[in-house]
This record gives sequence, C-alpha cells and structure tokens, in this order.
Amino acid sequence: MRESGRGLRVADFIRDELAAIIQREMRDPRVGMVSVNEAKVSKDLSWADVYVSSIDAETEEQQAALVEVLNKASGYFRSELAKRHSMRTTPKPRFHYDEVIDSGPRLEALIERAVRSDSHKDSAESSLSEDAVSGEGAPFSEDAPSSEGDSVNEDPKRG
Repeated sequence: MRESGRGLRVADFIRDELAAIIQREMRDPRVGMVSVNEAKVSKDLSWADVYVSSIDAETEEQQAALVEVLNKASGYFRSELAKRHSMRTTPKPRFHYDEVIDSGPRLEALIERAVRSDSHKDSAESSLSEDAVSGEGAPFSEDAPSSEGDSVNEDPKRG
C-alpha cells in the first residue's frame, strides 16, 4: 500500500525533528547515542511509529529499556513536535527498536558465506569438467578395447 505525499512529508518531519530533540534536548542518561531511522504515520495522522537504534544498546534487555524510556517520554516529544509545526493535530510517537540495522552485519556474513560456498562449488565443477575433457576419471574412454559384436543397443529388432 502506498502512503500519501502528505503522510510521507509528515513522517520525514517527525523523523528529523525527533532526532534533533533526542540529540540536543533530552537529558535522560539512559538514552545514549540514538539514531532515528524511520517514521511511519497512520492515515489519520494520530500515531507515528518511530524506529530507533542505538550503539549503546547491545542486548535485547538494553534495547527494550531504551524503547521503554522513549515511550514514557512520548508526551514530551509530542509537545515539542507541536511547537515546531502548524498542523491541527500532532501524531503521538510510538517507539520501536529497529532490528534491521542490527541484523545487517549478520545478513552480510550469511551472504558472504553463500557466495564462498557457490564459488567453491563452481571451482569443483570446473575441475570435474576438465577431468572429463582430458579423459581422467571418466568411466568410458575412447581407448578402451571393444569387441565387434558389442552393441550399445540391446534391442534385437533395431540390431
């Protein structure tokens, strides 16, 4: 489903402003280096789902604690956002930890392993095909002795 142009503009505004508020104005020591990665607003602009990540939050417990702190401060964020725009309503932010950022290096390692595995298979297949061309390892060879009566086709009708 495509978002409307207005919804995208509001989401971009919220993302940028929340990043500035968290970086410059928030004094909570539990909130360290936080990146606001994405914001999505509801169709009626009453809610904004905000996806954040942090270098400081390494475990799931730390990530959950960060999201909890930010969600408890959502009233503060909403009032600060209201001061910075002239819309009729201000979306209430709901914070979520963005696991896509953290899973990136893991996915990259999996892709690298798959590429290495494929290149290993390709090199093994090319060495097998080189052996077949040179006649090594092939079960039947042109140099093998054959008798005149031997026929590949055993069907007497085709003889």
